[in-house]
Amino acid sequence: MKNAKGKVVAKANLPDKPCKACGRPFSWRKKWARDWDQVLYCSDKCRATNAKA
Repeated sequence: MKNAKGKVVAKANLPDKPCKACGRPFSWRKKWARDWDQVLYCSDKCRATNAKA
């Protein structure tokens, strides 16, 4: 992830949020860069578990 000035941000400083299903915090990933606001689950397993409930 890059900051406003275009410099690379250290992994320790990446944003994180809690998983909606298990509550564990998970960190930003480059794969989620476009939809970080829509990402709710830390894994496919948590997403599947929450869909059944």
